[in-house]
Amino acid sequence: MKILIVDDEEVSLASVRRLLRWRGIRDVEICDNGREAIDRIREEDFDIVLLDLLMPETDGLQVLESTKPYKPQTEFIILTAVDDIQTTVKAIRMGAYDYLVKPVDNDMLFLSIERAYERKGLLIGLSASVQQGLSEIPPAFSDIVTQCPRMVSLLSYAQVMARAGNPVLITGESGTGKELVARGIHRAGAFASGPFVAVNVSAIPATMFETQFFGHSRGAFTGAESNYRGYFEQANGGTLFLDEIGELPMSLQAKLLRILEDKSLVPLGGSKPIPIDVRVISATNTDLDQACQEGTFRLDLMYRLKSAHIHLPPLRERQEDIPLLASFFLKNACQRHGKNIHGFSPEAMDALSLGDYPGNVRELAQIVENAVLLADSEMILPHHLGMSTPRPSLFARRLCSLKENDDIQLAYVLMQTGGDRKQSARILGITVRQLQRKLAQLKKDPLWSAVVCDL
Repeated sequence: MKILIVDDEEVSLASVRRLLRWRGIRDVEICDNGREAIDRIREEDFDIVLLDLLMPETDGLQVLESTKPYKPQTEFIILTAVDDIQTTVKAIRMGAYDYLVKPVDNDMLFLSIERAYERKGLLIGLSASVQQGLSEIPPAFSDIVTQCPRMVSLLSYAQVMARAGNPVLITGESGTGKELVARGIHRAGAFASGPFVAVNVSAIPATMFETQFFGHSRGAFTGAESNYRGYFEQANGGTLFLDEIGELPMSLQAKLLRILEDKSLVPLGGSKPIPIDVRVISATNTDLDQACQEGTFRLDLMYRLKSAHIHLPPLRERQEDIPLLASFFLKNACQRHGKNIHGFSPEAMDALSLGDYPGNVRELAQIVENAVLLADSEMILPHHLGMSTPRPSLFARRLCSLKENDDIQLAYVLMQTGGDRKQSARILGITVRQLQRKLAQLKKDPLWSAVVCDL
């Protein structure tokens, strides 16, 4: 069990760590501020985070909100001197496992930790099972191709959240598969037998918002020759997926909020409210927290939409999925275009595996599609992809598997990439920040300092 204690009081940090170690938990780390805690939780794999609520600058709720979507497998236990029901409810809704008021009874704390650890195991299906990849993807999400443990964990979390029926906010870069996850949540939830209506919010003109979402009665305006059921009525008894919700103009956000709160609407030209029972899932590639701070998105609407929050990682952070996805797209493209291509050459697969993919899975699919159209042989070759083969990086990556000394491995990869931190981190399977920390440690070692400085 790996635990992180986050508290701005040094005495509290030391006493809780000492207590945990006395009870036999040796892997315990501490952090004395919220901002650093966010970085560490996102980068490292902690089983449990014991999180103080009241901290300067970045408080416990902000830490929870900024990390739980990225690390759904990590369980958070709030420790605070504030006994407040509203705050407790808010923390639980944001994903906290428990909320304990200081001074905490030692037995109560350990009981909470044990139960949180058990829940973590149930949520991800136990780490040994997750490693099996595709076979562990919940059936409702079978359209998603992945063997990445992080993605499988996210889908397991989505499966749990789907059953609650509450609004879900899905964030992530363009092309990461937000709509596929939304459809999976629909299938896994209580509204599975109802319709799934997907709407691109950014494509609807502001002048058409009310009639498109609320509908209208015959004669409501010039040209309204018949009744029209808006998106909410079309999705009644099912799921309404609001894609690109971050693009909704501020002037229209209040109208959307009113429907979500009242659970009823009045069509344009109508006189009677129509009750609606709709599960709302929204998605965006923008930072809604920042938009709220800048005054371009309503804070109350954001919290109404994100009863649960799922953040999908970009493809560059799930590189083990690239060969699997490429083969999947190759098979589909061959069927569409009537071509018989057996696979990718090793050089072509290496080129694909080292791509950055700012367009994520969607970009990879297009690259493979174009390669199938261009291919004049039974194998996809590098020139079909329009990508060059990074031979030094490939050689370095293969050599890494033969080297046992991590320091030698790191230095060699840096030399082969010409000191490129980003590419080196990708080859080593770590984040750039982790690489920088390692380099900082090596600079303190007289044996390595000169070598590292040259890199």
